[in-house]
Amino acid sequence: MNLLFLFLDGIGLGDNNPEINPFARADMPYLQSLLGGRKLTRESAPFEGDLATLLSIDPNLGVDGLPQSATGQAVLLTGINVPAELGYHYGPKPNPDVAKYLDGKTVFSKIVKAGKKTALLSAYPPRYFVGINSGKHLYSSIPLAFTNAGLSLFTKDDYYAGNALAADFTGQGWHDFLHLHEAPVYSPEEAGQKLAEIASKYDFSLFEYWASDYAGHKQDMDSAVRQLETFDGVLKGLLGTSGCKPDLLLITSDHGNMEDLSTRRHTAADVPLLLFGDKSLRQEFQNVHDLTGIAPAISRILDL
Repeated sequence: MNLLFLFLDGIGLGDNNPEINPFARADMPYLQSLLGGRKLTRESAPFEGDLATLLSIDPNLGVDGLPQSATGQAVLLTGINVPAELGYHYGPKPNPDVAKYLDGKTVFSKIVKAGKKTALLSAYPPRYFVGINSGKHLYSSIPLAFTNAGLSLFTKDDYYAGNALAADFTGQGWHDFLHLHEAPVYSPEEAGQKLAEIASKYDFSLFEYWASDYAGHKQDMDSAVRQLETFDGVLKGLLGTSGCKPDLLLITSDHGNMEDLSTRRHTAADVPLLLFGDKSLRQEFQNVHDLTGIAPAISRILDL
């Protein structure tokens, strides 16, 4: 079994309104072909096709206030309604209350305990580790859960060796913003093919994409549209790779944000749950209605 979890930060299901929603404006022909011509907007869910499933799931979890990254990601990784137990949503980085849930209770810890292979496929540049090691920056929930399971994050060397991908999929940001001019740069389709190839080595792997949340907070329509059109190419490379594509590709988010650029805040919108692969595997998620259902379904599929 080869399950790839593609986490897109701050992606909700919004109105089909190109004035405020980049999902309604972006040209995403490959994803639309998988969704029977539909765009990734609120009115398109639920959808069940031969190749894809789209569900709408709740990130609010019965707790007042807008959902936040630290608690939302903790729920995705544990299946525990962390905001309900704490009484609040919290983010962006986990506080001590949230961090307790990310030590020993996550899918990463369970996979390690089961003797299976797992990886966080995002490569982190040198300055990230400088910030973490100096105490100036904190881990977000996903890398904290991963390192708490006794696993090591991928570095620049891993990226250069082809064992991980940059946070923007293509690596262009490593050139433009980090000035690492020897870093590999891929086209979107090449990045998708590379992601499929790397993920095939693991029972469960996760790739974390955070720029979508950043574009939402900046209310940057041009950046959001560029990201989505790049993502469409990545998806085409990932799923069109014969022999290497994952048995199941799962895409979801922790909260809404980028789907409504009329505000720089998070939203209360449902988030998409996109599934690609064998229909019997996709059916494991048919009764998932909120973020708490993701980790248990993963556990069932991987027999954890």
